Amino acid sequence: MAETTDLLHRTPLHARHLELGARMVPFAGWDMPVQYRGILEEHRAVRERAGLFDVSHMGELLVEGEAALGALQHLVPNDVARLAVGHGLYTPMCNPHGGIVDDLIILRVQPEQYLMVVNAATHAKDLAWIEEHAGAATVRDISREMALLALQGPAASTILRRLTTAPVDEMRPFDVLPEAVVAGRRMLLSRTGYTGENGFELGPAWDEAPNLWDALLEAGASSGVVPVGLGARDTLRLEAGLMLYGNDIDDATSPLEAPLAWTVKWDKGDFVGREVLLRQREQAPPRKLVGFSVEGRAVARHGYPLLHQGTRAGAVTSGTFGPTLQMSIGMGYLPFALAKEAQEGSLSVEIRERAVPIRVMRLPFYRRAA
Repeated sequence: MAETTDLLHRTPLHARHLELGARMVPFAGWDMPVQYRGILEEHRAVRERAGLFDVSHMGELLVEGEAALGALQHLVPNDVARLAVGHGLYTPMCNPHGGIVDDLIILRVQPEQYLMVVNAATHAKDLAWIEEHAGAATVRDISREMALLALQGPAASTILRRLTTAPVDEMRPFDVLPEAVVAGRRMLLSRTGYTGENGFELGPAWDEAPNLWDALLEAGASSGVVPVGLGARDTLRLEAGLMLYGNDIDDATSPLEAPLAWTVKWDKGDFVGREVLLRQREQAPPRKLVGFSVEGRAVARHGYPLLHQGTRAGAVTSGTFGPTLQMSIGMGYLPFALAKEAQEGSLSVEIRERAVPIRVMRLPFYRRAA
């Protein structure tokens, strides 16, 4: 079980983080490492070599039984029916108003068993929502039985090959091996991540996480692997145009307002929120999430006003200086028509009472070489 101190949960790797000199911060009710040697160094390591993340704070829920597929088809707008065993997908999970309860990954690990990986901050809310809508399916919370580590970067496959005979090079994005043997221990292995890089996530038993962490760092030493905290995780995901729940999407935003229309499969049948989303598709959603670059090196922080010809038109949801791109980038919502038709030079962001020009950019900002 997760340890707690001062009301904060601890992952099974908490002691390892302290030994490595990590700076710890509260995050979603957990005591988590924000950085070890520095955000820039950790960010570059993932882009150029490899980084190892502790993501054991995430929630893992099993949906099982003959009714599992039907329950998931009702819960999410993406098409879970297309998943064969050993495959997964990314999807939002909507409420009746079309808002996003959470964004998550669903992996089909057995013919009648699906693993849902949900955000730490929404874990309790998601569990209650899924149980309410699961019908005859069984829902089990295994979040404190299974830890989760992420190995990300160009060298990730090379490092894993030193610890497993599993066919890691043959795995495509969102493939999953439910019972891979890595470093002599049986665990879930998926080709997933939150960095925009080649990468894997490994789900060992909770108490076996420290041994796996040590084995991955040792096996990856010659490849330049480093432990990575939440700080670089955020700069990496924003460069890759990946959204953060609670910032870029939430209960009041729809998949059509966010750049997630591709996850809504209209032909699959009914699902929670479908009618509202259909109306949005027909009439155009009221606003749209856009990516943008900022003139100069000033950073547009969450909540800063977005201006059109000097008048407030929206707000920043995420912003950072992109170390790989060497420019300031961000995301935020603008009225739909404005997001589509804003002329060059008409948009700006208010930073410390100064209007700084921005330029709308296509997401993702960064795309790794094939």
